[in-house]
Amino acid sequence: MLDVCTGTGALALAAARAGARRVTAVDVSARAVLAARANARLNRLPIRVLRGDLFGPVAGQWFDMIVANPPYVPSGSAPPGRAGRWWNEGPDGRALLDRICERAPRQLRRGGTLLIVQSAVSGVQATLDALRAQGMTASVAARRTQPFGPVLRARAAELEAAGRAPAFGRSEELVVVRADRG
Repeated sequence: MLDVCTGTGALALAAARAGARRVTAVDVSARAVLAARANARLNRLPIRVLRGDLFGPVAGQWFDMIVANPPYVPSGSAPPGRAGRWWNEGPDGRALLDRICERAPRQLRRGGTLLIVQSAVSGVQATLDALRAQGMTASVAARRTQPFGPVLRARAAELEAAGRAPAFGRSEELVVVRADRG
């Protein structure tokens, strides 16, 4: 099992607790890698945590399952900043999502599954289309609407002006996209 954009390692920890035999977690942030390693140690779970960009540290390896909860906030006119790099993902919020959709199918074994958590503000249909273009069977596995968190609240007016949030007002729909490799 591979967790890309692991952050604190929450998805990797859940997979290890659920009985995944081998769990690998990857993040580009040194702080995230340290946090994920600390969480694995504190929970006494055997998780391999690597630093690098998405699939780079696991090039040539195959997985039965890949999970991703990448940053997906449209950056719009927000100035790039140190803190913003953890959630700013280009004008449409798809900078990492598109790369994951392109690369993940190449590292899934036949019969493998990809799960991506994203916000509807970043175009769920674009994710489904990109995965289907890679030969995956893709669908929405779960949905939940919740109030904007602090980052989206700060960008609400800009998102509404860009037509990215009108259906949800000041709340966002979080979606889990499931894609299976035949």
